[in-house]
Amino acid sequence: MKTLPRDIHIGMTVYDSGHKPIGTVEDFKFSENEEAPAVQPADIDANDRPIRRDGVLDSIADAFADKEIPEPLRSRLLLEGYIRLDTKGILAKHRYVLPSQIASSSGDEIRLNVTKDELIKRP
Repeated sequence: MKTLPRDIHIGMTVYDSGHKPIGTVEDFKFSENEEAPAVQPADIDANDRPIRRDGVLDSIADAFADKEIPEPLRSRLLLEGYIRLDTKGILAKHRYVLPSQIASSSGDEIRLNVTKDELIKRP
């Protein structure tokens, strides 16, 4: 199973398979089966201080707090890992990127092997 790039960070520009910019990394979560870095972006507050967590359930609740994510989509995202993408436009829906949809990453850019329309839309 493909995993998220280890150099991923919030704010990276994401390009679709046609090399068009489609948004930026808003948040991400490594697969539940891989060892994540010691500190993930959701674990840092606005002043770059670590946020105390009581456990895995708190992290999962935070990741999906803004919208109800239906099963089995929720399970798939947690199992495989994901990037939550902030897309541009007034009517644009935010999207989720799965690790298998990533062609490459370098510096501040992620290139996908799919189009924007092939990504999972946030409810």
